[in-house]
Parts: sequence; C-alpha cells; structure tokens
Amino acid sequence: MKAYSTVAAVDLGSNSFRLQVARVEDDQLYPLDALKDTVRLAAGLNEDKVLDRETRERALASLRRFGERLRGLPREAVRVVATNTFRVAKNAAEFLREAEQALGFPIEIVAGREEARLIYLGVSHSLPASREKRLVIDIGGGSTEFIIGTGHRPQLMESLYMGCVSYSRRFFPDGKISKNAMQRAELTARSEIQLISSGYFAGHWSQAVGSSGSARALAEILEANGWAESGITRAGLDNLRAALIKAGISDKLSIAGLRSDRAPVLAGGFAIMAAAFAELGIETMTVVDTALREGVLYDMLGRFHHHDMRETTARQFMRRYQVDPVQAGRVEVLGVELLRQLANTLPLELEASLQFFSWVVKLHEIGLTISHAGYHKHSAYILDNADMPGFSKKEQNQLALLVLAQRGSLGKVLNYVASPLDWAQIVVLRLAVLFYRSRSELNLPREMRLEAVGNGFQLTLDKDWLAHNPLTQTALESETKDWKTIGKRLVVVAG
Repeated sequence: MKAYSTVAAVDLGSNSFRLQVARVEDDQLYPLDALKDTVRLAAGLNEDKVLDRETRERALASLRRFGERLRGLPREAVRVVATNTFRVAKNAAEFLREAEQALGFPIEIVAGREEARLIYLGVSHSLPASREKRLVIDIGGGSTEFIIGTGHRPQLMESLYMGCVSYSRRFFPDGKISKNAMQRAELTARSEIQLISSGYFAGHWSQAVGSSGSARALAEILEANGWAESGITRAGLDNLRAALIKAGISDKLSIAGLRSDRAPVLAGGFAIMAAAFAELGIETMTVVDTALREGVLYDMLGRFHHHDMRETTARQFMRRYQVDPVQAGRVEVLGVELLRQLANTLPLELEASLQFFSWVVKLHEIGLTISHAGYHKHSAYILDNADMPGFSKKEQNQLALLVLAQRGSLGKVLNYVASPLDWAQIVVLRLAVLFYRSRSELNLPREMRLEAVGNGFQLTLDKDWLAHNPLTQTALESETKDWKTIGKRLVVVAG
C-alpha cells in the first residue's frame, strides 16, 4: 500500500462523530487537526431499531462538514469506521449510502471485536512501553469494549451491547435520575459484564485504563471535585453516584468538571463504569485521550509499512482451517497473472485488486474442514460471520461473496455482485480453481490470454494444449454455459 504524508481517520460513534488528521513521519503520527460533533446517533434508534430521519439529517450535516475538511486528500489516505449504531440499525444500508455521499469517502462498518482491537491499538500508543497486561475499557454511545493486552498487542477482546446513550435512554428517560433507576442500570450492566468476567477479573491484568468520552468525563468530574487525585477510583464513583441521585435530573446537574454536552448521557455512562468496577474488581483506573480514531490511524500506518493486520488474519485462518498452502499458491499465481491481463481491458486498481484476490485465494478453501461437499458455501459462511481482525464487515461480505462464486451456478450471486470489477475477480478465481482442479503441478498453455469483451470475457488458449487436456476442455465448455445462463459471456477461443 502506498504511503502518504498526511492521513485522516473518522470515527462515526454512537454518541459523537470525530475526525483526526495527522502527519506521518517515519513510524510516528503527529496530530494536525481534529473535529468533533456530538450527534447522538444511538438516540435516534426507535424500538424497532430504525434510525429516525431527524437524527439522520443531523448526522449527514456533520458528515458534510467533515467532508469539506477532508477534501483534497487521496481516498487511500482516509479511513472511516462506523460502530454500534450502524451495526444494529435496520435501515443502516440505506443510511450508509447517504452518509458516504455526504462525506465523499467510503465508510466501513466494523464488528465489535474489530472495534475493540482498534481501540486498544490507539490506547497502547499513548501509554509508556510495558510488559504488564493492561485492561482497557471503552464506554461508547451504544457499546462498551473490553480488551486485555500487552504492549501494542491485544490478547482478549469483547464488545457488549451497552453504551452511555442507550443506557441513559433506557434507564433515565427524560433525564430523571433516581436511586431505584440507578440501581437497575448498574445491576443490568453487571449482569452483562458477568458473561465475560472470568477472563477480565482483577488478577488477569496489572493496570486498568479507560478511554473515550465517558471515561474522560468521569475522571474530570472526580478530579475537579476532589473525589479522586487522578483518574477514576471506586470511592470517587461512590461520591458521584450520591451527587447524581441528589440532583435528580440531568438538566439540573451542577457538578464541577461536568461539560454541558456530556450531562444528558452521564448517568448511563456512570452506571456502566460503576458496574465494571464492581464486577471486575477494579479499584483505580488511568484515563487516556486516545481511542478508536488513533487506532485507525496506526492501523493505516501499519498497512503503509507492510504490517497489514488483514494479511496476518488471512494466514491465521489458513492455519486454523488447515488450508493447503501449496494449492492456494498455485491458484494465486495463475489468478494474479489473469488479473494483470484483465487490467489491460478493464479499469482495475491493480494493486488493490491483487491484494484482495490474494486474501480470497488464501481463504477460498477454509470450508473443506467442515465438508468437501459444498465447501465453498461453508467457506462463505465462515467468512461472513467470523471475527476477522483488520477486515471491515463490507470486506468480509465481499470475501464471502467471491468465495461463494468460485464454483457451481453463478445465479446464486447474480443479485449481489455490485460492479464489473467484482465479476473480474470471480472469473479469475473460477478459472484458476478450474485449471488446478487436479491439485497438482500443471504445464499451463504457452498462449493464455484473458480480456474483457462486451458483456463478459474472452479466454484465448493454445489449441494444441486444449487437445491434450480434454478434461479441462470439457470443464471450460461447461463454464461457458454457466456464464450464459446469467446473461453474461465467457468465450473460449483456441488460438
């Protein structure tokens, strides 16, 4: 991946939208500019998990402002990630199209554990180097991430569906804070945290760290009121709980250190943090300013320096699912050559296409560990549903689609393939798999040329080679019929 001197990350959280621009110098990032809008996206979800129009318009206005700031930056130098509300909203697909148009850049919806990985990456770069294990807790607007890691490497990651916006709406409607409501909120959060507590309880880590808005707001309040010397403490939270219940309503909160924009969601964030302290045995917590957007920037920096987490994940999946690396290598070499040929007749972004195809090939046979029959369907299911660090949900969906299309009827993917470039990846994968069906070394034709023609593709092969390989010739004849049944062409010409 090409390196850039200026990069930007956009975090579309359930409470706030944030933009961070940074200058790249060697392996370091130096902040240049930052923007924040308190959009409260999660507050726009109704009981049916549909995002209302008013909230969508508020979000789109923010994205247009961000888009103006990002104007002129190359597409590859900007990465935009969307979190929990985008994950759960039933009309997320429609809103995503509007959001991308407003911002002017593609948006990745990241899974909960991928969000956790990126948060840890951002947090770890703001802390002193240490071999000790750290627990990082990030309370967002719609979800809370729990990560244990050492250095820059996360080891345990979870994402729970509870956040400061959703809990404030659920337990403190109209901003009313009562002792009973606070007790119910904390007990509900504790019951959620109990599901993961065995791996996150004190003793599994040496330092607790809080990131993002809720943690920073709580620390600022505790410090301003003298309830904690630094960061967040259990005793400080007890004092704040009493103050919140005494005030009775978020609009009337008059607490030193509390910012007005944080008041409406403070009670929900507090309940989750207090529950985490109680359930995980936390006594004190350090709070940092870095979080998801910094993690996105450092992840981009890794891609520039060929430390792409997606490549690591693909190789890990190969080992986990016992993929034959020799067979995958054969298919990749042929597929890469065919993709390069197609670039002469199609406007492929060749470097990106080759990189993505490499991951497709590494993963196309992972379903064989389940069953040989229909293995491509098993492969697609795994890729669509597994936690795959580094990959966005959109990338996982595309991986699954291409792998599903590697064999059998093309009708099953006809309505899901979005662009001619996807069809290019599909034809290349199907042909490479077809040629190496024997799973052995093969003397390929001296003349072998693939090009895009009209509504399809043309493959030119040495006629003598075809005559000496009748099994492959028959398979190619069947392949041309498969393409014809979906209204596309694959023409095989004997040259």
